[in-house]
Amino acid sequence: MYESDAGLLAPGRAGSPAEATTGDSAFLQAMLDAEAALTRAQSACGLAPAEAGRAVTRTADADRFDVRDLALRARSGGNPVIPLVVDLTAAVPEDARPYVHRGATSQDILDTAAMLVASRTLATVLDDLERAAGEVARHAATHRDTQMAGRTLTQHAVPTTFGLKAAGWRALILDARDRLSAVRASLPAQLGGAAGTLAAFSAFSAPAASPVAEEGTDGQGGTDGQEGTDGRREVDLLALVAAYARELGLAEPVLPWHTLRTPIADLAGALAFTAGALGKMAADVLTLSRTEIGEVEEEEGGDSSALPHKANPVHATLIAAAARRAPGLAATLYGSLAAEDERPAGAWHAEWEPLRDLLRLVGGAAHDGAALAAGLRVVPYTMRENLHLTDGLIVSERLAAVFADRIGRARAREVLAAAADRAHSETTDLADVLFDVLREEPELAGLDLAELTDPTRYTGCAGPLTDRALERR
Repeated sequence: MYESDAGLLAPGRAGSPAEATTGDSAFLQAMLDAEAALTRAQSACGLAPAEAGRAVTRTADADRFDVRDLALRARSGGNPVIPLVVDLTAAVPEDARPYVHRGATSQDILDTAAMLVASRTLATVLDDLERAAGEVARHAATHRDTQMAGRTLTQHAVPTTFGLKAAGWRALILDARDRLSAVRASLPAQLGGAAGTLAAFSAFSAPAASPVAEEGTDGQGGTDGQEGTDGRREVDLLALVAAYARELGLAEPVLPWHTLRTPIADLAGALAFTAGALGKMAADVLTLSRTEIGEVEEEEGGDSSALPHKANPVHATLIAAAARRAPGLAATLYGSLAAEDERPAGAWHAEWEPLRDLLRLVGGAAHDGAALAAGLRVVPYTMRENLHLTDGLIVSERLAAVFADRIGRARAREVLAAAADRAHSETTDLADVLFDVLREEPELAGLDLAELTDPTRYTGCAGPLTDRALERR
């Protein structure tokens, strides 16, 4: 008896669009799509009857095959394509059977299927990233001038605005979108045969009645070939690769990439970056939603099994978890770049689960990111209150610059350090202490301390920076 992976320990991806596009059935369908596209491409290039392509395509339905049975039988050969080819061949009409998987190797099909799964999953991820970016842009515009404490190394630093913070989140999300979009457009089909030479495809005789679109061409941009000395018609195999990629809607590879794993590495890098970009937003929300800070909160927080009063920031928590796992998965995929020979033992096999996990993690994180941004509640009143927690010390940088113009940098730093110590020890406002300082420092006379110590008047170019960031589409 066995249990399927229902996502019990993976709430980040459970129920997300990425879960559906990366499941076993989705991978099985992608492998079947790859097999069907290969037969259709060979039909288009005169290597198989047109009806063979149609017959394999009609049969290539994941619901007709037993996923669990294929998984168990995959152990004997080390990959699921081997038993799938047996079952698919048996399922098609007899006259189409010679053209199932003809000339291909298992890695051609599984790599191509992985690219199809990645492309289909990235479509949903990109949709969620667009939603998240739109919601965050709304927060940035609404709170362009909402002052809050900027924090560095966990401590209050200088005032900033929530609009600028949200604009930063959006910038990272759009960076992730751009990287994933570029990677998705470049995902290639895989076709090389046993050792990447395409030799097997030229070894088969073309069927006698193969239709050709036009005399001298194969209808796909390649030549229809000449008859060789052994009586076989030579076929433009590069045109076959192009036709195969077109059938799949994937990019045409320059070379078979069985041990040239740039597509996987690029995909891993873009996915890991996306997890981190979303993780930045989540980390800020987790910090700002602490009880002691209370500057933002998730509109619909999660329940606690023990504490009825709690509303936990669940979306941010799940995104943060994904951001921590993604780099390790990407590292495994980068490690598989060191693949020996023309087909590797182990390096290729090591990619399958980490790649799926990475797609699932990022798919779930993007879905949670869109929900987090849409339901984020900002609390400007608390932000303003927190600005005054240090009794004016948050504007010490501004005071240091103004004082330095009158009494020099060294003396200004000395005066302000002493005033800060006194304000802290006496639990009083910095401005009150500075009134005494001004009496002792004639050069500082006439300064408007009320204005200089007002944190809401020291946000620099936060507004214009936010505006500029929001101009990016």
